[in-house]
Amino acid sequence: MVVRPPRPSLSGRPRLLAPVLVVVAVLVVLISVGVGLWTDLLWFRSVSYSGVFTTVLWTRVLLFLGFGVLMALIVGVNIAVAYRSRPPFRPMSLEQQNLERYRVAIESFQRTVLFGVSTLLGLFAGLSASSRWQTWLLWRNRTDFGITDPQFGRDVSYYAFSYPFYRFVLGFLLTAVVLALIAAAVTHYLYGGLRLQTQGEKVSPAARAHLSVLLGVFVLLKAFAYYLDRFGLVFAERGFVKGGAAYTDVNAVLPAKNILIGVAVICALLFFANVAVRNVLLPGGALALLVLAAVVLGGVLPAYTQQFRVKPNEVDREAKFISRNIEGTRAAYGIADVEIQPYGGDQPPVAEAVDPASPPNARLLDPNELAPTFQQLERLRQYFGVTDALDIDRYKVDGSLRDYVVAAREVDQSGLSANQRNWVNERLTFTHGNGLIAARADQVDSSNRPIFATPGISSAGEGAFRVDNPQIYFGELSPSYSIATTDQPEQDGPRSGSEEDVADFRYDGDGGVQLSNIVRKAAYALKFREPNLVLSGAIRNESRIMYDRSPRERVKKVAPFLEIDADPYPAIVDGRILWIVDGYTTSNRYPYSQSVEFGDVTTDSQTGRPQPRRQVNYIRNSVKATVDAYTGKVKLYEFGAKDPVLQTWNKAFGGIVEPESAISADLKAHLRYPEDLFKVQRDLLGTYHVTDPGTFFLGSEAWAIPSDPAQQLKERVAAAAPGPGAADTGIDVNANGPRQPPYYSQLAFPGEAGQQFRLSTTFVFNERPNLAAFASVSSDPTNYGKIQILQLPGGNPPFGPGQVANQFLTDERISESLFRFRQQNNAEVIFGNLLTLPSGGGLLYAQPVYVRAQGPDGFPTLQSVLTAYGDAVGNGANLADSLRQLLLKAGQSFPDVNPPIEDPPPTASPGAPVTPTEAPTFDGSQGAALTEALSAYDEGMAALARGDFAAFGEAQARIKAALDQIEQLQGAGPTPGGSATTPPATGPTPTPSPS
Repeated sequence: MVVRPPRPSLSGRPRLLAPVLVVVAVLVVLISVGVGLWTDLLWFRSVSYSGVFTTVLWTRVLLFLGFGVLMALIVGVNIAVAYRSRPPFRPMSLEQQNLERYRVAIESFQRTVLFGVSTLLGLFAGLSASSRWQTWLLWRNRTDFGITDPQFGRDVSYYAFSYPFYRFVLGFLLTAVVLALIAAAVTHYLYGGLRLQTQGEKVSPAARAHLSVLLGVFVLLKAFAYYLDRFGLVFAERGFVKGGAAYTDVNAVLPAKNILIGVAVICALLFFANVAVRNVLLPGGALALLVLAAVVLGGVLPAYTQQFRVKPNEVDREAKFISRNIEGTRAAYGIADVEIQPYGGDQPPVAEAVDPASPPNARLLDPNELAPTFQQLERLRQYFGVTDALDIDRYKVDGSLRDYVVAAREVDQSGLSANQRNWVNERLTFTHGNGLIAARADQVDSSNRPIFATPGISSAGEGAFRVDNPQIYFGELSPSYSIATTDQPEQDGPRSGSEEDVADFRYDGDGGVQLSNIVRKAAYALKFREPNLVLSGAIRNESRIMYDRSPRERVKKVAPFLEIDADPYPAIVDGRILWIVDGYTTSNRYPYSQSVEFGDVTTDSQTGRPQPRRQVNYIRNSVKATVDAYTGKVKLYEFGAKDPVLQTWNKAFGGIVEPESAISADLKAHLRYPEDLFKVQRDLLGTYHVTDPGTFFLGSEAWAIPSDPAQQLKERVAAAAPGPGAADTGIDVNANGPRQPPYYSQLAFPGEAGQQFRLSTTFVFNERPNLAAFASVSSDPTNYGKIQILQLPGGNPPFGPGQVANQFLTDERISESLFRFRQQNNAEVIFGNLLTLPSGGGLLYAQPVYVRAQGPDGFPTLQSVLTAYGDAVGNGANLADSLRQLLLKAGQSFPDVNPPIEDPPPTASPGAPVTPTEAPTFDGSQGAALTEALSAYDEGMAALARGDFAAFGEAQARIKAALDQIEQLQGAGPTPGGSATTPPATGPTPTPSPS
């Protein structure tokens, strides 16, 4: 008989498997974290901001260790003290018999339990503390504002930098003491120091002393909390204004906090005394006294004061505190020096305010509507594209500063076909865009298309548009990552504008991270979960991987303390394409300043990238940043008046922000006042332009931001049924829709010589649709940041934007033209931003109208310009024509306008001789030109009927050329040998435009 050895038990395998899985999981986590940290360090080194990475990393590590260890020590020491002070003998009872099982169970694991509980709580505390690295750095590097608050006389830096840190430390200590109290109480109960059901003494002397000390420390910390609450009153929201201490806060809450501090200190001393006195009534009475005082002084007294002392005389009681809020808010948001001047008390006649011969500069190309037009006309290849919202900038061309609508021609891989979508094409071939697209903002060509200053792709531009490296590797449409300088040729697009002339390109810049060895390739293969980064033979040691390519993302990463403006814009600066990004320093701790929701107040009808929803009550555009589109290099420049918040951050990160003097003249010429900041300021200026507390309280002079009439017009025209009278109902001028966005343009502000590049907006009266004010801020280097407001009279104000839009829609001639486009092939009518232009002592409205044919290849083209002044409206192919029509509508004569056709004379009586009207005669050449004009007119109308606006524009150009030829030939006399002809007696009269 063969005896086989027993098989090994399988029960040991699960025991071995669990530790192995734990070790593997830990290794995976460590490798993942390590790869993330290392690749981040490489990225920061590639942009020369490694100090930012190390500062944030080490700050978080130190906070994690410091506060984590402190929490573990506080809890662990108290558990150990409770265990060591356990009673040596415990009376026999059912309660103690039940607890004995637990004591025996953990007896051999006491140190493990102690270490585990302390470590776990310390881990959570450390993670929480590490997230407060910004609070620590602000406190550690605080800079004085040089401004004191009116209540306590402390520098604003105490509230902005110190107060939040003290609150954080206080919250941490209160949490630690509460956790220690719970842990100690549980330990005392487990080992018999606390006996809830046993006869005799319920608390041992050691447990009473230990818990009394912890309670005393807790109440002492509560006294410190009452002390800090006093200073927190400068952020109170109890009064009429919701920013700063009001009458009740100063005269009821503040004295109550002072009394509660004393009560809390006395209670803490009584708890400490209980260590020796050993009388449970002493600390119990102290705690009851504290609770009662908190209820009466902290709740009843303020409510009584507010109801019976403030409300009956609220204007008088709150006047001083409203003044504090007005002053604090205007200082915190940079609107204290706003210049307000009365304007338009008596609107001049339209003929004095409007001159078609020299019309005001009006932006006919709306950057928020014409992205499809730029895409269709200037993308050039399917792998190029532009963003949905274009930008406005200005360039000096031929000695004149003009507005240009600009867009970067970026790589847009959404245009690739299905068979082009593979890893090599998406990561190695189609890696970059090429060139800046720029078009005059105030002109269109004969086909109603933009006039591009940078046609095609060329690195050898001229003048202001010269670019040394037009390739765009870093932009808003760039893919998540690309690899340049590989053995795979990169597509650079058509060099001469021809579809066939496509060139390859090899990157020679220093952007991105060099994949210089297999370790780096492996690290990025893990980061992007892409094995081809290691396996591809096209990637060499000289290859460079580019990621985190959005300009906003790059600036936010190197300056994590900034809020970034939602609209970076490209500009040609010193021969390079740079993205210009505005950075804001913000705070929610400026005393007596009104808080706003940053994401809400910066949202309007054209907002494509909303800001984060967070409360702020202080904001400065203290940083101008640039991102090189070719290399990705980031530069930060200090800008404007000294900002203590920026100075504090700059100290914390070792001076990463360069002084304003480092900004080149060419870059400074392209800086513009940022939209998001202006939106915040205009939201507050609607109320805080008033400085008198009584008027502020009444709200009688409050302004509101109008709803965007362009959106209402578009929706009304799109929804209307075709046919006569479709627009008779107009629009609701009181509709509460998305806000009208501000707009950039060259503008001559009243009282100032010459035009400046400005950002402008309008206000209407609160609960009234009429225009209340026009606000504008300059971006000119000589006058940058100066906000000026034209305040309209309240008695007889001009129409507001909604009312003007209603005028357009209810005017029979304009309505027919708009709905004609809507009816023909269901073309889309698009309204540009309604511009408000100070002109000749009055305010002129101008609005471009675009039409977009149906179909994937349709794009908006300018079809007409609507104008309004007072009760008169105009509609023309361009601004000058529209102004002429406006003058005629107002009953004003103008020498450049053909007089309106008069009614025909009365019909002659029967039998009376009729004198025929002599028709003009033309020679042969003139007749041929007239025939060409009529033919072009017929072809243009046919093109318009089928929605072919390109052919329609070409027909209009032919009509104009033919009419010009006729005029020249008539001036020169009949052509020798030519035969005279007479134009047809019937048929349409050719006109140079559909309007």
